Amino acid sequence: MQFLALIALALLLSHPAGAAGAADGASETAQAEAEADLAPVVIDGVELFRVRGFSAWPAAKRAVRITARIEALAADARFRTDDLRIAESEFGTDVLGGKQRVLTVTDADARIEGVDRKEIARKYHSLTVQAIDEYRQARTREALTGAAIRGAAATAVISAIVALVIWLSQRTYAVLGGRYEQRIQSVGIQSFQIVRAERIWRALKGMLTTAYAAVLLVPAFMYLDYILGLFPWTRAFGAQLWAFVVSPLEYLGRGIVDAIPDLVFLAILAVIARYLLKAIHALFAAIGRGDVKLTGFDAEWAAPTYKLVRVLVIILALVVAYPYIPGSSSDAFKGISIFVGVLFSLGSSSAMANLIAGYMMTYRRAFKLGDRVRIGNAVGDVIERRLQATHLRTTKNEEVVIPNSVILNNDVVNYSARARKEGLILHTTVGIGYETAWRQVEAMLLMAAARTPGLRSESVPFVRLKSLGDFAVSYELNIHCDSAQAMELAYTELHRNILDVFNEYGVQIMTPAYEGDPAQPKVVPKKQWFSAPANDLRS
Repeated sequence: MQFLALIALALLLSHPAGAAGAADGASETAQAEAEADLAPVVIDGVELFRVRGFSAWPAAKRAVRITARIEALAADARFRTDDLRIAESEFGTDVLGGKQRVLTVTDADARIEGVDRKEIARKYHSLTVQAIDEYRQARTREALTGAAIRGAAATAVISAIVALVIWLSQRTYAVLGGRYEQRIQSVGIQSFQIVRAERIWRALKGMLTTAYAAVLLVPAFMYLDYILGLFPWTRAFGAQLWAFVVSPLEYLGRGIVDAIPDLVFLAILAVIARYLLKAIHALFAAIGRGDVKLTGFDAEWAAPTYKLVRVLVIILALVVAYPYIPGSSSDAFKGISIFVGVLFSLGSSSAMANLIAGYMMTYRRAFKLGDRVRIGNAVGDVIERRLQATHLRTTKNEEVVIPNSVILNNDVVNYSARARKEGLILHTTVGIGYETAWRQVEAMLLMAAARTPGLRSESVPFVRLKSLGDFAVSYELNIHCDSAQAMELAYTELHRNILDVFNEYGVQIMTPAYEGDPAQPKVVPKKQWFSAPANDLRS
């Protein structure tokens, strides 16, 4: 008894599993049948039923053959629909038109519909009879005449609508042109016109034309769909025309609905990034004004640092947003992204080098706006600093544009950096013969420095004896100047005064091409200092 009980228990436990396995097998079979290769049988644009394809007989090819047989029977005036019958064969249930087989319903076709094979054969039989009758009815003289009359009426209606819209558009242009065309003003800043009034008027007319075209598009499409549906030969094109227009709109609408959660996330991310950038901008603006001070951070760094941080925040937001952008996972989007990235990397190498160099120079404190600098062979005042290049204005009023990468790889001499607090030391060298005492020479040089205006009053000029040459002694006069921009004028005045002082005391300044002592010293007597036309320069 215990052995029988165990067997019964085992059978009870195994039955649900077997039922579940059978259910799973049935569901898999149903899913496989649902995913089978199907094609519609269409007569005059109307779908009758769908048939299944096989490995050696695709569904599309089978549907075309069945459609051709039905149309051949319908076109044959001798064939009567009463001769359409159902018969069993070794392959399934046949629908026969006389002796010709129209189609064969197999067990696979019946499983798709979920009904008995004979039942589905009877259904296909009735649909075929109805299709033949409608095919013949649509091609009768009365039906074609009625379709032509309805088509002519529809043509008259659409022509009236088009004429009405054209008349309304012309009337609207005339009214707006008479009342408002002269009132439309150009958009500009002061005397500079950004958008002329004529362009604004043309843009308004273009908008009206687009609106009227959109108004005409709907009835025109409805007219075309109606006309194509009137005649049996064009009815299929009418159905396809509707599918061509509605299907993309339906697909687009479904895509928009599916993308709504991602779009909401992108909108929230954009709002967060926007207000974060506003907060960062307010912080760096306060640092630039001096309201907020950070140790070791100059106020002039605020603007470029904000630009750098802004780029980083935008890049971070784009990285976060990328997976949620509609279509970002498609191969086309990825291909375009890679293509743009390659173009950017190939075409922006020098630009990125200049950009990085521009930021590096900002934090190196090499110079700032208004400084007098020398970069390579160019000497001038810094008038503009950009991320790609720096602009200098020379003493000849020339503008020199130097790429930042070039500046980074060259020595930069800043004449203004120390001049504001300690003064810029200007120096010039003269060669004097050994017959003149060095004390006299230094005194004359200091006298020339004292006569030079615009020098730093709290700094004392000094003289250095640089070298004892073959024919002359080299003396270097050093003076202090507060403004680097005044160095050219200071040099000019200093050299003038040196010439005057040495001429006053009859001391000859040696030349580099000195070969021997002349009979008379090479000096200018004081009475000849203002010889014509210099007499006009006497103060």
